[in-house]
Amino acid sequence: MKKLFAFLAVFGMLNFAGASAIFAQQDETTTTDTEVVVEETAEAEEVEIVESTSEVDEEALAAEEQGIHKQIKSKFIEGGAVFMSFVLLALIFGLAICIERIIYLNLSTTNTKKLLQNIEEALQEGGVEAAKEVCRNTRGPVASIFYQGLDRYDEGIEVIEKSVISYGSVQMGLLEKGLTWISLFIAIAPMLGFMGTVIGMIDAFDQIQAMGDISASAVAGGIKVALITTVSGLIVAIILQVFYNYIVSKIDGIVNTMEDASISLLDILVKYNMKK
Repeated sequence: MKKLFAFLAVFGMLNFAGASAIFAQQDETTTTDTEVVVEETAEAEEVEIVESTSEVDEEALAAEEQGIHKQIKSKFIEGGAVFMSFVLLALIFGLAICIERIIYLNLSTTNTKKLLQNIEEALQEGGVEAAKEVCRNTRGPVASIFYQGLDRYDEGIEVIEKSVISYGSVQMGLLEKGLTWISLFIAIAPMLGFMGTVIGMIDAFDQIQAMGDISASAVAGGIKVALITTVSGLIVAIILQVFYNYIVSKIDGIVNTMEDASISLLDILVKYNMKK
């Protein structure tokens, strides 16, 4: 009997331990599933929040860009179609000339060291005609000046020097072509703006005279519209002035390169003449 009771006791303890283990596993599984569901729900909410935030940012950015465009358009209309159109034309024509000059100056830039080396090698191998051919095949004012100097090689070094200086002045004039028009647009844009402002102020005082009394709202509106043309003219002048200064500095760099390269060419021709 004692053995039977001991067996039953051991069997009961084993069953209890097994049931406890099963319940524990079930609890862990349930807890794990609950945690996974919570994490997935949190991730889904975060994704939705990020997507909604990005959509809101994109809509705000698009609204802001559209708002800037509308603001510029409304200010242009408020400033008066006549004077604002003249200011806009000054900006368009000025930028057109600036872009043309920048392209021309970039194409006029030459690697003078390589050109001088090619001319010196051509003089040693094929003489003056070969050097002239190198200049003909090279783009830019420096090559044109070199060609004019080499074309008068038979007349002596002094004639070559005078020819290089004279043709250098011609090329400098070509480089500076169009700068006077850019200066005109830089000067005329603020003048048009000031003219629009003065005429707007006259209209504001006419309104005051017609009303017989000073109304702050009416006068402020007229003055605000009048000042828009001045601001527009100043903005146009600033933009064109930046391009003008860049073009002038570019021309100065090319002219300095031309003068330095011309001196080097004369030295090469003197050495070549001495070798002959």
